[in-house]
Amino acid sequence: MNKKVIWITGGSTGIGKALALKFANNGWTVAISARREHLLKEVEDKHQNIKSFPLDVNYKEKCKSVYENIKKELGDIDICFFSTGTWDPKKEREIDLEQIENVFKVNFFGTLNCIKAVETHFRDRGKGTITIVSSIAGYKGLPNSTGYGPSKAALNNLAESLHFDFGRYGVRVCLVSPGFIKTPMTDKNDFKMPFLKTPEYSADKIYDGLINGSNFEIHYPKELTLILKFLKIIPDRLYFYLIGKLTKLQKKES
Repeated sequence: MNKKVIWITGGSTGIGKALALKFANNGWTVAISARREHLLKEVEDKHQNIKSFPLDVNYKEKCKSVYENIKKELGDIDICFFSTGTWDPKKEREIDLEQIENVFKVNFFGTLNCIKAVETHFRDRGKGTITIVSSIAGYKGLPNSTGYGPSKAALNNLAESLHFDFGRYGVRVCLVSPGFIKTPMTDKNDFKMPFLKTPEYSADKIYDGLINGSNFEIHYPKELTLILKFLKIIPDRLYFYLIGKLTKLQKKES
């Protein structure tokens, strides 16, 4: 029996790397992709069943060729986990058009490039899982989030649409909405992050949700995400008031 295969983008650091180790330790063959080849190689060299496939998701033809290489070397892909993302909090405080375009190019279109690369594979196969990593920042509009939050909201909408489009072929589309996870990207934040968790915690939640669950969305930690889900359904006026008060309180504490 062939080993199952997962392809993880953003696999050199943070959540992607932790998830790669989690799947590898559970007997899966893992393909990891990211731009920084030396970091991918470090992971590959320490784990026999992890293979690196460098990739810049901004180039759709490269996404397709990397997918073909993975399939040729490792066989059919059972799960795709697309988690490429970028974030610059200093530039989020204003409408920096160049910054916003870059965030959408990486976070939204980079993910879409990868999905397009495997589209035919999953539809023809009639099974498997395509996983899109979003964020709690995509739930509702937040202060100082002119690019990152909107890009994640777009991914949420995309995942919902693809749930219908791939579902008719028997393919699961799964949305992952992490809270604050300690990664090189969140290290840029200059505010106190509530319920901050480790990448390993994140990997455990995602693995359990993908392997043992069937829900459309995997979100965690529940202490935070359930509050934010409640805020999604309250009247706008109350939402703006509460977030405004929390923002002012946070500024005083900092």
